[in-house]
Amino acid sequence: MIADSQRFEPFSEDPIRVLDDAGRWIAPFDLDLDDDTLQTMYRDLVAARLLDERLNRLQRQGKSSFNAPSSGHEGAQIGLAHAVRVGHDWLFPYYRDYGMLLALGMPATEIIAQTMATANDPARGRQMPNHPGSTALKAFTAASAIASHLPPATGAAIAAKLRATGEVILATFGDGATSEGDFHAALNFAGAQGAPAVFACENNRYAISVELGKQTGAETIAAKAHAYGMPGYVVDGMDPLASYYVAQECIERARDGVGPSLIDMHVYRYGAHSSADDDSRYRPAEEVASWKARDPIPRMRTFLESRGLWSEADEEALHDEVARRIGAAVKEAEAAGPVPSEWMFEDVFAEPTLQLRKQRERHAREHG
Repeated sequence: MIADSQRFEPFSEDPIRVLDDAGRWIAPFDLDLDDDTLQTMYRDLVAARLLDERLNRLQRQGKSSFNAPSSGHEGAQIGLAHAVRVGHDWLFPYYRDYGMLLALGMPATEIIAQTMATANDPARGRQMPNHPGSTALKAFTAASAIASHLPPATGAAIAAKLRATGEVILATFGDGATSEGDFHAALNFAGAQGAPAVFACENNRYAISVELGKQTGAETIAAKAHAYGMPGYVVDGMDPLASYYVAQECIERARDGVGPSLIDMHVYRYGAHSSADDDSRYRPAEEVASWKARDPIPRMRTFLESRGLWSEADEEALHDEVARRIGAAVKEAEAAGPVPSEWMFEDVFAEPTLQLRKQRERHAREHG
């Protein structure tokens, strides 16, 4: 049995939805989000999509070396972004989550500068593209080694519990990460310690080219939660409102001391795994088209229109505003110029070692 305050049953056979594919409200409870929040969520969905499209173009233009497309993941990401307490809860994102961070308030300039490794990159050009992080948002820097951020997320959650801070840790990852040992170690420890953590798998069914059925014998990712003593939820991640409501419930349960949860969010990446991948070699075009027909953006727009909250004029104004904002962010990032090479000697030690001082002096002589 679940508590009366819970709206959703864990380990459901079908993904949890509150909007159907046509954008109609189908939940067994009343909508309790105000109009401004619903409109903001839609704006965030569109901004995430347009940012992803611009990052793809920057890579093709040779202005960045890599991109990990996120189009198709926006419903899950924006739902998660609206469920956390911004600046209070900790985030351990993965490399497709720049749309989520944008919705949380990370400036587009910082995201783009990080991708292009220009001088206003918060990471000072030391991370590969699509690996943003934010001190202000308490967002751990995304890591290339999949699932490697999950044990630190569990550690942060246990620390928050011991210190009674009321913080919840949200960790996101792809389905490929669930095949790594770090995933199992992190969730096992979190379950054993009752850590205030929510583990959200943005499950697009492919670990690069390896289809989900070849990664695991489990019927769902959520089913793995049984082994760790926590609830597992299967969610339609193409439904932004279902993603929000399930994440909100799990986050508040964690905050109340009930313990961790695992959310299996069914999404789909419309593009390749990355700019170095040819997805046409392992995914049929018909499959991609069928998932695009369930796109979270038109689904949410139709829902808003049915409530008189959106119009064609609103849509045009939104696209113009977001395009201007992202375009200005690109110009600002480019204007900052490349990262100075002497920065490589900074931010490692409070007092540089003798070896580093000698290397810095040699660098200054040869490049000064």
